[in-house]
Amino acid sequence: MTERPRFFDDLAGVAGGALSALAGLREEAESMVQAAIDDGIRRLDLVRRSELEAVQELAANARAGQEAAESRLAALETRLADLEARLAGGDMTQAPD
Repeated sequence: MTERPRFFDDLAGVAGGALSALAGLREEAESMVQAAIDDGIRRLDLVRRSELEAVQELAANARAGQEAAESRLAALETRLADLEARLAGGDMTQAPD
């Protein structure tokens, strides 16, 4: 009785086929869930982290540029006020710094 009965061989084959089918179903279920998540993200109008970080960097650069421009504008306004004061007082002998 060294041979297994054919019934057990058939049973093992059926079990192996069932496990293969379950693995395929699992992969298909995972892809369906991922597709549903991606669809939900699109409908909620969410963005990915990399896109958010890129926009944050652009905003930081724009903010720094705006602050530099505001500083330059303030300096120019000060120079203009000095020139207008000198012009109003009649003192145009020395150029402003």
